[in-house]
Amino acid sequence: MTHERAREIILRPIVTEKSTMLKDNQNKYTFLVSNWSNKIEVKKAVEMLFNVNVENVSVMNRRGKIKRLGRFQGRKPSTKRAVCVLSEGDKIEMFEGT
Repeated sequence: MTHERAREIILRPIVTEKSTMLKDNQNKYTFLVSNWSNKIEVKKAVEMLFNVNVENVSVMNRRGKIKRLGRFQGRKPSTKRAVCVLSEGDKIEMFEGT
């Protein structure tokens, strides 16, 4: 897997209150990933980009919410998230506050 391919798979980190608690308590990191990626590709991409060992990957598809503007109705885009469990002692510096 090339570095460019890994960047296509991992779109951005998810930083919310829940994902921060998972990171602090259980060493789990959450990423927004491309809709066509699978667990194996996500694991390889995280290991390549951040030089860590990934033990487990959970993937969830999130359906886009329906939004209204007056009488018109639309839908936000659907997304895919991946929660990666890192091995003991590994961490990603990008998530750490300074």
